[in-house]
Order: sequence, then C-alpha cells, then structure tokens
Amino acid sequence: MNEQIEQIAKRLAGLREALDISTEEMAKVCHLSKEDYLLLESGKTDISVSVLHQIAQAYNVELTTLMFGSEPKMNSYFITRKGKGEAVERTKVYKYRSLAMGFSDRKADPFIVTVHPKADGETIYQNTHSGQEFNFVLSGRMLIQINGKDLILEEGDSIYFNSSLPHGMQALDGKEVKFLAIIL
Repeated sequence: MNEQIEQIAKRLAGLREALDISTEEMAKVCHLSKEDYLLLESGKTDISVSVLHQIAQAYNVELTTLMFGSEPKMNSYFITRKGKGEAVERTKVYKYRSLAMGFSDRKADPFIVTVHPKADGETIYQNTHSGQEFNFVLSGRMLIQINGKDLILEEGDSIYFNSSLPHGMQALDGKEVKFLAIIL
C-alpha cells in the first residue's frame, strides 16, 4: 500500500492508544469486525474517508488531522490557493485535496476529489458515513451510485445527498473527473 495510507494507519493506532480505546471499540465505531479494523491499522489496506469520518465524529478529532497529520489552527478564516491544499491519494483511483484543513472546529469538510478511470468491469467502491454530502462536478463526467441508483453528472451538475446511504463514484469516458465534495 502507499506511504500515505501507512501514515494514516499510524495516526489511527496512535489515536486509539492515546485515548486508551480497545480495538473492539474502535471496530464497533467503524462498523467493522475487529480483524477488519486491525487491517486498517496495519496500513496494508485502503482506509475509506467514511471510516475516518466516523472515527473523527466519535472521538471529536478533525477529519483532516487523521488524513494529513496536522492540527488546524485558524478560527477566523483559512485560504487555500489555487492548486494548493494537502493531498492524499487513498487508492490509485481516488485523490483528495483538502480545502480547509487549517480551519479548526469546521462544520463541514470541503475537498477537491479527483477520480481516475477504472478498468472496464471494475466495481464501484461503496462507502457510507453519517451526515450529508454535496458534490459539484468541476470537470469531466461521473457516475455516482447512491443506494443502488445510478446517476450521471456532467460538468456543472451537482448533487446533495444523505451520505449514510451506500455511495460511490466512477469517472466516465475513460477520463478523470474532478469534483468539489463537501462532507457535512
């Protein structure tokens, strides 16, 4: 797995140890078996943003702290310049760039998400997390699957949805898609 996932795994293990949380309790928060949770901490498997979001909410930790390892410090405003922002590539398909990681006590987590095309026949990775999500397509076309329903969004289209429903995205036309994702 890549180095960024290994770093996230170390932060998860560190958080669990610092808060004296058992692996069983952490697995329960993530809706995973203990064995599956331990795979996440090993750094040998992808860690979904939905799992990180569940942990962040349960233990009052910033999502971006788990993803990027730095604590937000600003509380009046935070600027992210064009093409900047901390990035993490969870898999070869999804790349997240945080737009507000330096702002503390955020009510929402905005990201620019880049989804690379998958090979034909590959399944769409589904995830869930509490709250709601807003996606606005900046470039390209994507298939978004929500609770088993396929929807196609093109540049300029947006969708707001209940993110506790299983959802996943896939780039269309053999080209990457970029979209603004706001997780609330």
